Amino acid sequence: MTLIKRTGNTEGEETSDRTLALTVCSAAIGGTFQYGYNISIINAPTSYIQTFINETYRTRWGAGLDAPHVTLLWTLIVSAFPLGGLLGALLAGPMAVHFGRKKSLLLNNSFLFVGAALVLLCRVARSFEMIIFARFLVGINSGVSMNVQPMYFGESAPKHLRGAVAFSSAVFTAFGIFLGQIVGLTEVLGTQLLWPYLLASNMLPGVVQMLTLPWFPESPRYLLIDRGDREACVQALQRLRGGVAPVLEIQEMLEECQRQSNAGSASSVKTPCSLFKDRNLRSQLRTVMMASSAMMLCGNDSIYFYASYIFFEAGIPADKIQYITIGTGASELTASILSNLLIERVGRKGLLVGGYTLMSCWTVVFTIALTLQRQGVNGMSYLSMVCVFSYILSFGLGPAGVTGILPAEIFDQSARPAAYMVAGSLMWLSLFLVGMLFPFIVSNLGSFCFLPFLVVCLVSAVFLGLTFPETKGKSLQEITAEFDRKNGRKEEGVMEVHNEMVEISSFSTLADLDNKNSL
Repeated sequence: MTLIKRTGNTEGEETSDRTLALTVCSAAIGGTFQYGYNISIINAPTSYIQTFINETYRTRWGAGLDAPHVTLLWTLIVSAFPLGGLLGALLAGPMAVHFGRKKSLLLNNSFLFVGAALVLLCRVARSFEMIIFARFLVGINSGVSMNVQPMYFGESAPKHLRGAVAFSSAVFTAFGIFLGQIVGLTEVLGTQLLWPYLLASNMLPGVVQMLTLPWFPESPRYLLIDRGDREACVQALQRLRGGVAPVLEIQEMLEECQRQSNAGSASSVKTPCSLFKDRNLRSQLRTVMMASSAMMLCGNDSIYFYASYIFFEAGIPADKIQYITIGTGASELTASILSNLLIERVGRKGLLVGGYTLMSCWTVVFTIALTLQRQGVNGMSYLSMVCVFSYILSFGLGPAGVTGILPAEIFDQSARPAAYMVAGSLMWLSLFLVGMLFPFIVSNLGSFCFLPFLVVCLVSAVFLGLTFPETKGKSLQEITAEFDRKNGRKEEGVMEVHNEMVEISSFSTLADLDNKNSL
């Protein structure tokens, strides 16, 4: 049976584009959308939840809590989310390997539904502990989806659309932040009576995903390389490519199968420990670790928290700040959409390095504006507002989306889940550290509180500019060869990869490769 069809038509291409677009929407609405949404919706009911904590404690023990103790419990609720995300990142790799990319996203909704039930019942049970556990479960959900979804997209999209499709994860994250800010308005669900429904509203996107994602195909690369299911791989490719399984795409999968077979790892999946021990992948691993850590350490989320203070100092009435704050979410959404359109033209490296460079510049301006603002210079509060929006725009333009697709592009099938586990763990740890340390940074550094973020952005721009090769439109073999050249590895290794590509490209079907391996 010939497994590669060589004919195509315009109608098939339109069908494939539609199928791919619907697959992206179905996976993302219950995936990275949830990360942005759940970060956003917790801000509006802050005072209501703190009041609930105090009232619950008074009902139990006959006396209320002091303000510092209420703040401590509120910090536990906020911190539960990144701690859950860390566990989710560690679970994502094994889940993606054992259940597949699509099924992992579907199973991941179970954490979400249990968390929503806990929030809805917390008032009846008079338990603020249920909110802490609910946020922990929601964090697990976000940790899994932030790793599995870009993996699923990167393995399902054609090479010429790989960056744009994978970058859509960032678009949906920004959309989640924006929609969460709208739903959290006092005119919608951000009231003392409705705040449990606001926190539980995250189950609705999960329901949408459960109803739609089963109708779409699994990752073709997972089906072939991990499961060895040839027929399912071709069927998935045919659905995603408009009835045509492309020759070059299947040849690339054959090459990866053969390389893993030659290396004796055809049936083995790397763990984070084995990934760190593999000298051939250390350059790629350093790049992913640096990019993932910098994405959270750059202080973009702190800018969100600082935005309310900036807007208040600019003279905006307190009851109007919630509407102006929506502009921060709209800024990142706009930048993510623009970056999605540019990524296949400008490239990953240009957006990543350019984003951190712009963020460095705006951090300097922001620091000057804050310093002059505290000295009473007129107009500085408005310059600070410009810096808030510009910083978020610069972040959304590059680091927000490019970072998530790096492991999918620079690691092979056996190393990819472990690479996402490492990247996700560092991302969530960094988010936790920034969330815990930022209040102390503000209290000790004052107007200079964003200088640590300036250091992070500058170091990231320089490091990635010097070590990260452009991956736009390149196969995994070509990207690996670029890393080898940039890091001074011997040309013999590059030539071996080239010879393997030439040899394997002569096989037009999976059956041909089997015949070769049986000799």
